[in-house]
Amino acid sequence: MQANRSQLHSPPGTGSSEDVSTPLCVHTRLTGEGSCLHSGDVHIQINPIPKECTENPSSRNTRSGVHSCAHGCVHSRLRSHSHSEARLPDDTATESGDHGSSSFSELRYLFKWLQKSLPYILILSVKLVMQHITGISLGIGLLTTFMYANKSIVNQVFLRERSSKIQCAWLLVFLAGSSVLLYYTFHSQSLYYSLIFLNPTLDHLSFWEVLWIVGITDFILKFFFMGLKCLILLVPPFIMPFKSKGYWYMLLEELCQYYRTFVPIPVWFRYLVSYGEFGNVTRWSLGILLALLYLILKLLEFFGHLRTFRQVLRIFFTRPSYGVAASKRQCSDVDDICSICQAEFQKPILLICQHIFCEECITLWFSREKTCPLCRTLISDHINKWKDGATSSHLQIY
Repeated sequence: MQANRSQLHSPPGTGSSEDVSTPLCVHTRLTGEGSCLHSGDVHIQINPIPKECTENPSSRNTRSGVHSCAHGCVHSRLRSHSHSEARLPDDTATESGDHGSSSFSELRYLFKWLQKSLPYILILSVKLVMQHITGISLGIGLLTTFMYANKSIVNQVFLRERSSKIQCAWLLVFLAGSSVLLYYTFHSQSLYYSLIFLNPTLDHLSFWEVLWIVGITDFILKFFFMGLKCLILLVPPFIMPFKSKGYWYMLLEELCQYYRTFVPIPVWFRYLVSYGEFGNVTRWSLGILLALLYLILKLLEFFGHLRTFRQVLRIFFTRPSYGVAASKRQCSDVDDICSICQAEFQKPILLICQHIFCEECITLWFSREKTCPLCRTLISDHINKWKDGATSSHLQIY
């Protein structure tokens, strides 16, 4: 026991130090391992030292090298771990940047694809236009004709007594000639049959042919009722005053829209029913179902137009007045000047808000508005549309 104690307390350099160095070295390594395990970050596997190392005096240098290597590994791993934790936010930002760059690259790829495909798209578009060049050119011509005639009629209605009779007669001839020329050009198809709820003479109706028939018929009906408005413009004022003409314009426009709603029904019904050409029971049943749904929708639309048409008929026959005739004294209080036309009163009308206007001026005003032009008091509970001679630009294709 004493010898062992003396060996433990013997200074370095004695022979016993070689035996003690081994447990001391192992103790030091275990202490380092325990500290690493306590930190929870790094785990170092320590292999047992061979017996030859304890017997060989030169193993001290080896052990010291292993010891320093172990500590160096621990510090380097801890350092790398701390740096990896510090780099975590940077990695997240990098990932988000990569995601944004990937989206941008996809858009850039799509743009490049469109750029490369543009010549082919143009070729197909030109081919499609050439296949339907007749319908496209005719549609553009009908649209420009309608816009020109509609604007001209509205201008002539606005001029009232100063309207040009020659211009009205020219519009009437122009609309009638355009309609006759169109039907004469395509007389083999008998497109005018659709005006009286009959099917044109076409063996097979495709989708484009249905649009062709319905579109032409809708424009022809517009031209017909616009021609009737031109005839009303040609009537002298002493036979039909301006106020009465406004009600006729409104009635004609409502009749036009009401009639245009039902004209496409036979054509679309035939197209939907002949979907299966009676060759397949399933397809034929589907065609019947689609046709019935179409008729139900048109029936609902019919009731909506019927309600509006009844209101127009009530206004047309009752001719509601917006006020009473104003006396000369009442007109002199406002210097005999109408605030709408800035001229002397012509058949002055006193509204319920005590403002005075010309009968024709206030009639034209209430064709679009409900309130007084000056104080905005509610005068009329309804707007008398289409009294200015305008025609609806809506294309009734269904």
